[in-house]
Amino acid sequence: MLEGSQNAKNKQDAAWRQFITLLEYKGDLHGTHVVPVEPAGTTKECSECGVETDKPLWVREHSCPACGHGEDRDLNAAKNVLDRGLDNLCSDDDIGAGCSESTPVQTALPVFASVQVDAKRVVEAGSPAA
Repeated sequence: MLEGSQNAKNKQDAAWRQFITLLEYKGDLHGTHVVPVEPAGTTKECSECGVETDKPLWVREHSCPACGHGEDRDLNAAKNVLDRGLDNLCSDDDIGAGCSESTPVQTALPVFASVQVDAKRVVEAGSPAA
């Protein structure tokens, strides 16, 4: 369908937009975050050290000349996309899913205490009741 068409790129863009819309809908439905990231360069960048290495498309193995890290090219790209998504999600201004809190949780009882505490009395750090 896309091979002979003059507007194959438009058709591809429409299909990709529909996929993103469905992904965002399912994310909202199940309470997860969908964070769009820029995928450019993810197959060339090393997921371990960040060094970018040019390679032709037919090379399916990623091997970093700087750190020696080697794995499947698509797996390496997926790790880079995940890292970029987490970086976008976890900015300095907000604390969201997948981000650590700025202040650690403080407990009223020592860790070694054998006293049981009802779950209703536990207050999470950062909640309005704290």
